[in-house]
Amino acid sequence: MKNKFSLLLLLAMFALLLTSGYAQNKVVKGTITDASGLPIPGANVIIKGTKTGTSTDFDGKYAINAAPGQVLVFSSTGSKAVEMTVGQNSELNVKLVDEISQLNEIVVVGYGTQKKSDLTGAISSVNAEELMNRPVPNALEALQGKVAGVDITTTERPGTVGAIRIRGQRSLSASSEVLYVVDGVPLLSASGIETLNPRDIETMDILKDASAAAIYGSRGANGVVIITTKQGKAGRFTLNYSGTVTTQDIVDRAPSMSASDFITFRRWAAYNLDPTKYAHPDSPTFANDNDIFDSALDGQTSRDNVLKGWVNGTWDASKVTNTDWTDVVTQTGITTEHVLSASGGSEKVNTYGSIGYLDNTGTQKGQWYKRYTAKLTSNITPVSWFKMTASLNASWSEQDYGMSTLSARSGTAPNAIYGAAKQIYNIAVPYDADGNIIINPGGESGVYTIMDEWNRSTQESQTLRLLGNFSANLDFGKIWKPIEGLTYKINFGPDFRHWREGVYIDGSSALKVNSNGASGVNFARLQNRRDLSWTLDNIISYDRTFANRHKVGVTLLQTASAWDIENSAMSANNIPKPSFLWDAMGSVDPLVASNNARMSSDIEKRQLTSYMARFNYGYDNRYLLTLSGRWDGASMLAEGNHWEFFPSAALAWRLNNESFLKDVSWIENLKLRVGFGSIGNSSVGPYSTLGPISQVFLPFNGMSNQIAFTPNEPYYTNTQSGMPNPNLSWERTKQYNLGIDFSFLNNRISGSIETYQSYTDKLLLNVKILPITGYPFITSNIGKTENQGVELTLNVIPIQTAGGFTWESNLNGAWQKDEIAELANGKQDMVSNSWFIGESIAVRYGYDNLGLWQDTPEDLAEMAIWNANGEKFSPGKVRPKDQNGDYKMTPDDRVVLGNSNPNWTMGWNNNFTYKGFELGVNIYGRMGYTASLGGEALTAHANQRETDYWRPDNTDAEFQKPILGQATSGSQDAYSGLLGFTKASFVKIRNISLGYNLPKDFTGKIGLANMKIYAQAVNPGSIYQSLDWYDFDTNATYFNRSFVMGIDVGF
Repeated sequence: MKNKFSLLLLLAMFALLLTSGYAQNKVVKGTITDASGLPIPGANVIIKGTKTGTSTDFDGKYAINAAPGQVLVFSSTGSKAVEMTVGQNSELNVKLVDEISQLNEIVVVGYGTQKKSDLTGAISSVNAEELMNRPVPNALEALQGKVAGVDITTTERPGTVGAIRIRGQRSLSASSEVLYVVDGVPLLSASGIETLNPRDIETMDILKDASAAAIYGSRGANGVVIITTKQGKAGRFTLNYSGTVTTQDIVDRAPSMSASDFITFRRWAAYNLDPTKYAHPDSPTFANDNDIFDSALDGQTSRDNVLKGWVNGTWDASKVTNTDWTDVVTQTGITTEHVLSASGGSEKVNTYGSIGYLDNTGTQKGQWYKRYTAKLTSNITPVSWFKMTASLNASWSEQDYGMSTLSARSGTAPNAIYGAAKQIYNIAVPYDADGNIIINPGGESGVYTIMDEWNRSTQESQTLRLLGNFSANLDFGKIWKPIEGLTYKINFGPDFRHWREGVYIDGSSALKVNSNGASGVNFARLQNRRDLSWTLDNIISYDRTFANRHKVGVTLLQTASAWDIENSAMSANNIPKPSFLWDAMGSVDPLVASNNARMSSDIEKRQLTSYMARFNYGYDNRYLLTLSGRWDGASMLAEGNHWEFFPSAALAWRLNNESFLKDVSWIENLKLRVGFGSIGNSSVGPYSTLGPISQVFLPFNGMSNQIAFTPNEPYYTNTQSGMPNPNLSWERTKQYNLGIDFSFLNNRISGSIETYQSYTDKLLLNVKILPITGYPFITSNIGKTENQGVELTLNVIPIQTAGGFTWESNLNGAWQKDEIAELANGKQDMVSNSWFIGESIAVRYGYDNLGLWQDTPEDLAEMAIWNANGEKFSPGKVRPKDQNGDYKMTPDDRVVLGNSNPNWTMGWNNNFTYKGFELGVNIYGRMGYTASLGGEALTAHANQRETDYWRPDNTDAEFQKPILGQATSGSQDAYSGLLGFTKASFVKIRNISLGYNLPKDFTGKIGLANMKIYAQAVNPGSIYQSLDWYDFDTNATYFNRSFVMGIDVGF
């Protein structure tokens, strides 16, 4: 019995060993792909802690024997390594993404590249994957919230870009526009950046501090954005398609008052004007409404509409027609985009090409934008020591504003049809009893109908953009070994842009029609602008490492640029046929005064020649030095002042490579940087040193439209309106930067901290001079400003599981402060410009307020003192702040109320991945500044949004009580505008995206390399708004909310 038991036990143990042995010999297989879903051939798969491994085949497939519980390490050059634990599943598919924090990442630094580990300046990079996390119509919007210290404002008009500001403001009057460099070609201005297809962009590198931007000399003061577009790659041919469909709708935070609310509002306004004359709003009467809704004030049709609410002596607001004029002019905007790109070739010849089409119909009727793009880049390397590159970006775009931005009746009219619609009362009706459009609904002066206005006035532009880059590179070291590292590159970049804008305003447009409804005279204008510029660079570089410790880099540059800009314009009234639009200006007789025919043209030329030298030295991968100097010679400056020198220096210390930290395994990178640089602001116009010339009209013979030579006299002459200044030069900024870069725990935590201080002098200011000189002013380099700030970038991978779930988070924030140190007249403030020594460059200056007066004994007593001095205060009115206690509001009571430049900006970008699913959330915000919104007049006239106004039963209101505005009443609240100054801050969710990468097994069966489908919500909501009725991102009360459906396919 004992022997049988022993035999059974032995058999059981043998079976257990067989089972265990079977588990240890499990075959694990799968496919390794890159971020775009393409297979990665030659990727490594290794069992952690062993030398056992394999590589993927041409299709990215692998197979390896491994036991459950063992960890497989998947890796490929330039990608993050991924570790996964073997479980019961025999198939493990892995996606490797670019190692964005690896120290050998290549960064474009201007006229060259460097490893990220060798950088000494403040440079931030955004790669293609980050840019495409949120499909955007232009490259600028893709940067919003991505980079610390970079503040981007958006615009809602299709085809129009917002503004970018890097590290705040330094100039009082000169431009704060950054310099854009596309494939090595500096652009004349940011205009036209919207013509680039964002999907053609490989990387965007932002040079933020002066030590990095100084190599661009007189053009780098406001920062540099270097855009590198996609290039051809050696390898098999790939074809990719990307398509999106976007729907957009306007979200209005401050809709217009409904008809019912406005009627109540008007009743309060009349009662507050004269409570002895007008009925209390809680007890309305027909007679009262018949009086306060005067046909002379509101129009007969509006008055009749209001009086419909009186039925048999009883008020019924539901009987009044409510016309929401914004509904008339809005629509659901539809945007479709299609991009087809291809890449491939050999090591000797490879090419990248793409074509794109964008069709953006705006949320406001008549607004649209279309863009056609094409890109072709070829790299030819016939021998190892010679390489040629030819690249061309072409685009054609068309844009319609929907209605003319020219306001023929009023210089303050809105330049968008939505804003014009919000001006009109909701009690006003669009048509009269005969069905005719009422030109002046509501009867309000300067407020006109918007019915069908998008078909009666138009402003349409077309832009052709050709941006090229042609280069040849010789590597002398591959010809002769002793001079290894010596290269020469010649780079030629032409940039051509033609812009044409046509405006036509029909005689039936509300902007032109006569007061009796009859059509007025039509108007047309045609403008053309042609920009042609080129840049030619000769670059000699030497990069060599000696004795494995001394890394030396030298760059010498000679560059020349030229710009040639031509403008022409013509306009006239009385175009013979509406169908002519602006295309038959010659059909108008310029000698007929009523035609008001005009024409103009001008040309602008400028040239810039520069020399630059840069020296890089690194010792033992621990100590890094960068020195550079640039000499700029510009035609814009006067003789004897053509040349300026812009030096920079930066040091870096890689502490993690020191002996005292080298063995600390959890520190991958710890680098301290310090830098200094001098840069310029090239906002000096091409002829500024000669003094501006103004045209003066001489009305001979009473012919006010005369524009040319006739048998009489020329009727125009020119005069200098400013004194020439041959000593005029660029503004200059000296900036100091201190930064630290870090990476810990196998790159799970990485980022940087920066602090900077800049000093700008030679500010461009127009200084008033004595009339005896014959000139009113002279433009001079006088004045100083200072700017300082702190920036933080933190990249974290909080979660990364063996099951394939990863959470990557990027948090960036910046604080900045600017102030004026000196002005043109020494230490005196310039109050007329709101410029004050020691205050911000852009302050809000005026009277402060203490809220609203209340019906309390204390307030009534104090109001009596004020009113004895001529004021007309009463409960519910705005209470100004008396700074000196004399109970009088005088200029001495004005104070600095705040700064219009945000002190804080932030972005928080989160990406969650699990197997084939991807979820992204992008958050962006600005904090700590003061906005001026103008306040609410509350005179019960046009342009009235829903408002929380003061009433005896609503004393905690945001705004004062309404008072009916009348030309001779003098009783309106004189200080209502003070409530328009408000602290501004917001944090909004910019984008939420959800995507799914289809399994390789499925896509392979249908002949595709990869397929991704995704959905996104753009501007879905806000986390915090300091005002609930205003959108500080767009600087309007409304914004667009979008929903996107997209697909990416690789063939």
